Amino acid sequence: MGLDQYIGELLYRYNCVIVPGFGAFLTQMKSAVLDEKSHSFSPPTKVISFNEQLSSHDGLLVSYMADAESMSYEKMLHHVEDMAQQWKKQLHKGQRISLPHIGTLKLSREEKILFQPSKSVNYLTSSFGLSSFVSQPVLREELKQEVAVLEEKIPFIITPEKRETASSRPYLKYAAILLLALSTGLTGYRVYEQDLLNTQIVNEQAQEQVSKNIQEATFFNTAPFELPVLTVEIAKKDTGVQHHIIAGAFRVRKNAEKKVIQLQAKGYNAQYIGINKHGFHQVTYATFNNAPEANTYLKEIKRTVSKDAWMLSIR
Repeated sequence: MGLDQYIGELLYRYNCVIVPGFGAFLTQMKSAVLDEKSHSFSPPTKVISFNEQLSSHDGLLVSYMADAESMSYEKMLHHVEDMAQQWKKQLHKGQRISLPHIGTLKLSREEKILFQPSKSVNYLTSSFGLSSFVSQPVLREELKQEVAVLEEKIPFIITPEKRETASSRPYLKYAAILLLALSTGLTGYRVYEQDLLNTQIVNEQAQEQVSKNIQEATFFNTAPFELPVLTVEIAKKDTGVQHHIIAGAFRVRKNAEKKVIQLQAKGYNAQYIGINKHGFHQVTYATFNNAPEANTYLKEIKRTVSKDAWMLSIR
């Protein structure tokens, strides 16, 4: 299977799939749409977007592909990074990259990647089997006009003699016209009431899916801006505040342990400090008890090693 197929499979379950060294494909929930003018209905869906700034490796795509292909993690990571470099070269040559059922990528004049999402697949699993459709409008005013025209065409000849004899035939004509109008109006109202009921059910399902997606939101190892200080309770001997300089947060603990070994080999006092409230395994460059020393070390790390580093203070 190609890289685009693995990305598509993960988009069904996650809101963010990062291609290391290239960018991230993101999904956002879009509610059902009912257009009263065109009488069309579109089910809830996931809208796909692309952000080339989110290129930090989080291990999700590579781990998934390595398991599927029965390949080592390191070898698969090298394969995905090579594919990302090939995509960049194609874009710089002015070529378009078409990812079936995901979208099309091209490079703008400002050297930025532009993404046009595909609408052929709805990655929202709760909308499986639902498709857009156009319903027949309820034409109440037109039916009233037809009845009025019909009344004008039917002759009603009433003479004084017939009034005196109280003939019932003219009233039968009025009764037939009234019955026709009532039956037509009731049929149209039932169709309209059923359409409203169906729309209400779809909206309730969409709201339930929004709440579920918020609970299952995917977090990734990137920091495009200064993150706020988080508080995580972990076991420690010191009762004071510890300041951790975070090197990364990983979904898989194995990836976090690999990161610790890599940093320690480079001379850092790296540690694994446990799982945060989002279920990610955190790794630090170093840990300090003194806040000014921690801030100074963080500035040095951001300047010389990684701009994505940040500080986590825990009491």
